[in-house]
Order: sequence, then C-alpha cells, then structure tokens
Amino acid sequence: MTVDVRAPELPRVQGPLRPARLRPRDVVKVGSVGLRTRPLRAFLSALGIAIGIAAMVAVVGISASSQAGLDRTLAALGTNLLTASPGSTMTGGQAQLPDTAEQMAARIGPVTSVSALGKVPDAKVYRTAKIPQAETGGLSAYAARTGLRATTGATLASGTWLNEATGRYPATVLGATAAERLGIGRAGADTQVLIGGRLFTVVGILAPAPLAPELDTAALVGWPVAQEELGFDGHPTTLYVRAEDADVEDVQAVLGSTANPEAPNEVEVSRPSDALAAKKAAGEAFTGLLLGLGAVALLVGGVGVANTMVISALERRAEIGLRRSLGATRGQIRTQFLAESLLLSALGGVGGAVLGIAVTAGYALYQDWPVTVPPWAAAGGVGATLVIGAVAGLYPAVRASRLSPTEALAA
Repeated sequence: MTVDVRAPELPRVQGPLRPARLRPRDVVKVGSVGLRTRPLRAFLSALGIAIGIAAMVAVVGISASSQAGLDRTLAALGTNLLTASPGSTMTGGQAQLPDTAEQMAARIGPVTSVSALGKVPDAKVYRTAKIPQAETGGLSAYAARTGLRATTGATLASGTWLNEATGRYPATVLGATAAERLGIGRAGADTQVLIGGRLFTVVGILAPAPLAPELDTAALVGWPVAQEELGFDGHPTTLYVRAEDADVEDVQAVLGSTANPEAPNEVEVSRPSDALAAKKAAGEAFTGLLLGLGAVALLVGGVGVANTMVISALERRAEIGLRRSLGATRGQIRTQFLAESLLLSALGGVGGAVLGIAVTAGYALYQDWPVTVPPWAAAGGVGATLVIGAVAGLYPAVRASRLSPTEALAA
C-alpha cells in the first residue's frame, strides 16, 4: 500500500498582495498613539493653539456682547432724542439760545416733548463751606425744567425729582458722579450741599444718564429758584427734544432754525445716540487690534504643533520602520501623522473655544451685558485650528513616510 506524503498544494494568489485599509476608527486610534504616550508635550502644544483661539473668540464675543448691551440700552432709552445747544457767533464768541427756544421747539409737529437745562455759571457746588473754593470737583449747577428727567430718560437712584413745589425752594437733585464726589450716598431732608453760597437740600440722586452725560456731574435746581437765588439769566444752554421715530431726521434738520430763528447757524444740533455709536466704532477699531494679536498667538501655536510633530517623527523612527516592515504603505504613515497633528490641533481648538466662551460670559455678566458669542466665531476658530494642524503636520508626515524600513529600523 502506497501512502502519498506530498505537502498539500497551497492556493495560488492572483496578483500582488494589497495592504489592509485603515478605517476611520483605526486612523483615529493610531493617530492618538503619540498623544497618549507623550501627554505633557501634547498638552503644551495644544495649549499654544488654545490660547490663540481663546483670545480670538473672547475678543469677538466681548465685542458682540458690548454691541448687544448698547442695543439694549438704546432700545430702553430711545434713539429719538435730539439736543440743541448754542455754538459760536460770527465773531468767535459764545452764542446764546433765546429764552423762547423751548416754546419755539415745541411747535414742531412731530415733537413729542421738550425740556431744557440752563447752566448757572457763577454757582459753585461744595459739600460744606469749609472746602477750599479752588476744589470744585468739576461740578456745575444747572437750572432744570420739571420735565427734564422724563425727556432725557434719566432715572432716580434715590429720593424724588424736582416738581412745581420744590422747584421754587432751595432743593437740588444731584447727578450720579456729583453725588459720588460730594460723598453723598442717599437723598434726605437732613442732607445739604452748598450751591452758590446757599444751602440746598438734596431731595434726589440720579442714576448715570447715558444719553445726557452732562447730568452726571450736575447739581440740578428748579428754574424759578435759580433765577431768584442764584442769578440765573433764564437762557437755556441745552434743549432736549423727543420726536416721532420716523421723523427724527426731519426734526433734526429744522430744530436749529426753529429754536433760534434770528441766528440758526449759531445752534448746534446733535443726536446723543450717535455719540454712543461713535464710541462703539472706536471700540471696534481696538477690537481689530486684539484680533490681530490673537492671530499671532494662533500662528505661534501652529509653529508649536509643527515642532512637536517633527520631533515625534524623529523619535518614532523605529516604530515607523516596524510598521513599514509589516506592510504599512507610505500613504498610511502620512495619514497617521496627519491624523495626530489634526487631533492635537482639534484639542487645542475646542479647548480654546470653550475658554473663550467662558471668558466672554464672565466679562459680559460682570458688565451686565447680554452674553453673545457669534456661532461663526467658535466654529471658525476650530476650523482655523484644523487648517493650521493640517499645514503644520504635512511636512513631518511626508518626511516620516519617506523613511525606508531598513533605514528606520537601523536608527
């Protein structure tokens, strides 16, 4: 009996062997090897990216929150307030509004309310008579109409506003800054200040007035008592005019000639809300500068990622040679290092976006602004980090893929 001891015939392979394909899950797994084995280095590199992204997101977020706060303020106070004040005469002197300017401005059809403020030039404001006369604290005395607070949108922080009765007696309402400089926290019958050498009882204290900042440093007294006791001449120095929203521009065009028909060119008409908008525009220029600094920080972070990846490729030559010997292609090596660079940048980008949002929220709440972070800022920041990660990891990935298995293993 004959036994066949020949080895079984192996199946024939059709064509060259193909390397195994890396699935997305495998790409993430091999790409995170360097991050897991060198966590401190990965953290420091991601931190550089995070600082740049946090700076950019925070700058955009704080600017947007500031704008939202300004919009909320204007919505509450209104943008239909106009002011008219005396300008300069043809000879360069100080012009003067006529004492009928208030009544004349009220005749304009779309005007809903008019009030006036008159500066009392020779009446200084002091806490007591013991204060040196030179130390005025930058405070001024003004005669105020009873409708001034309603027209300007000013609010009371303490006490009451002037009325027809208190306007004839030595009573005053202090602006927010004036009360602070005089050391007065609350209004009361036993609280008095010296105005023009006469004692006035503080019946009220105003909150800060965004649309009429001149009120903040003012001691306001009634129109009649200012004329009788302080030598006020009765000429207003500022008219405050509220108009229908749709007709503000038309009222602004005729307010000067209506308030002072004899010399309309000597009247300066302004819109306080425009001043707030101009202040915001100046802030946006500063925001652009901060964004530039954030971009520089982001670039520095990208250089840090590139440096990390180059060092990683040099330190892992043996690993690269072993993988190549086991059949990994150059493309798979490139994919591994690019994935590691992208993961490193993504960690920094997401962390920086979260940090930037947290900084924005904290500062906005501190300033009593609505917290507003445009979605494009966070998404754009993370997207920018991915682009930087791809660019930073491209050279190290290509360099690693070009190592031959024998050269890498011999290193």
